[in-house]
Amino acid sequence: MTNSIDRLALAKRAILEPTGMQDNHIQQVMNCLLEAQVDAADIYFQSNHFESWVLESGIIKEGAYSIEQGAGVRAVSGDKTGFAYSERIELPTLLQAANNVKAIVRQAQNAAVEIPAPLQWQHYYAVENPLISLTDQEKVDLLRTVDSETRKLDSRIEEVIVSLVGAHEYVLVANQHGALIPDIRPLVRMNVTVIIQENGKREQGSMGGGARADYGYFIAKETALDYGKEAVRQALVNLNAIEAPAGSMTVVLGSGWPGILLHEAIGHGLEGDFNRKGTSAFSGKVGQRVASNLCTIVDDGTLAGRRGSLSVDDEGTPTENTVLIENGILKGYMQDQMNARLMGVQSTGNGRRESYAHLPLPRMTNTYMLPGQHDPEEIIKSVKKGLYAKQFGGGQVDITSGKFVFSASEAYLIEDGKITRPVKGATLIGNGPDVLTKVSMVGTDLALDSGVGTCGKDGQSVPVGVGQPTLKIDGLTVGGTSV
Repeated sequence: MTNSIDRLALAKRAILEPTGMQDNHIQQVMNCLLEAQVDAADIYFQSNHFESWVLESGIIKEGAYSIEQGAGVRAVSGDKTGFAYSERIELPTLLQAANNVKAIVRQAQNAAVEIPAPLQWQHYYAVENPLISLTDQEKVDLLRTVDSETRKLDSRIEEVIVSLVGAHEYVLVANQHGALIPDIRPLVRMNVTVIIQENGKREQGSMGGGARADYGYFIAKETALDYGKEAVRQALVNLNAIEAPAGSMTVVLGSGWPGILLHEAIGHGLEGDFNRKGTSAFSGKVGQRVASNLCTIVDDGTLAGRRGSLSVDDEGTPTENTVLIENGILKGYMQDQMNARLMGVQSTGNGRRESYAHLPLPRMTNTYMLPGQHDPEEIIKSVKKGLYAKQFGGGQVDITSGKFVFSASEAYLIEDGKITRPVKGATLIGNGPDVLTKVSMVGTDLALDSGVGTCGKDGQSVPVGVGQPTLKIDGLTVGGTSV
């Protein structure tokens, strides 16, 4: 895998050389920023090449290609942030941005900085450009193959929609310590949606995945074709589903994607900014029991090739495997540099931003619960009457209270220790911190999601990963349409 110095050269070639920016120009901008009395300053350079393809009704309905490029200039003093950005990467524009940022901070001192050789850190994905890993014709052929093979699976299939998305992003972060830190980030995703019709009734199934890799990821092991098979399976389950029951009951969450409940209901509440401001249900509880002693939850940006992984975050800090909750005890929060400094701790490498036009915020990478000691079949057998939630759709969470509502896109009744009839219209209603205390069994079958997660916060979206083993939760409220 290419080392840091090679990546620096590649990132400079992609971002700086076309614009004529030099190291000494970056020095000038940083020196201008540091004339103000600041605790931190950085310049975030980005060049992102993106494409998307959509095949519907057997024909290409959409093909798009775009390039997003620019720089964001930031200075931080206390909890005050000055920020300016431009799509033009050139010295006069960035100096003007730096002066605007100084006007926001409004204090002055003399400072200077030089850009030394980059630090060394570990990389978790290759630098190859996924957009050129297949020709355009090969991309179209892949979509058509998935479409045709999926349609063969069931005569009741009315429509198949296949999408393919790829991005290749170059990042350079110049900071007040004189470092110039590069990262080169590939990202691919495919999704297959199937609509099945029988006797006038239509149901939908959807499956997808992706990674920090090239398009070969979908061809190896017939991954793309497996998405079609799973989408058809889900649609057929929904076709035969009955109305979900309502009331308080034991709920078993499946492994993998149901970890999105942990992400939303618990993960956001463990981000540093909410806890510094005291607006999270977990604020001020480090060292206290906040969950069942069966629960250990981590945020890990170091998983090779995963959608949520980063070699360095968007402030140039190497990512970590951060233990958030260990055996039920709250150990700490996910931190970016500013909130870490104000809380007297170290950044955990969770400073993330959607693009150069956004400020970094403490955000999750890959957040999941570690496996426990129970066989998943043992967990199901322990339930007399309850609900097995295998897949989730959308949900809403209030960070301050921890209250959440999630819809289950695939769920089943559990009757006398067996998974029986599929149900539709089930929603899970509860409180994140409270739910953790009700976890009574944790499976051995930890699984991560297939690589589809996107997290929104303060109007910014970033790719993330989630995961968990099978979990048994005692006494969770289920909203349904039957009693």
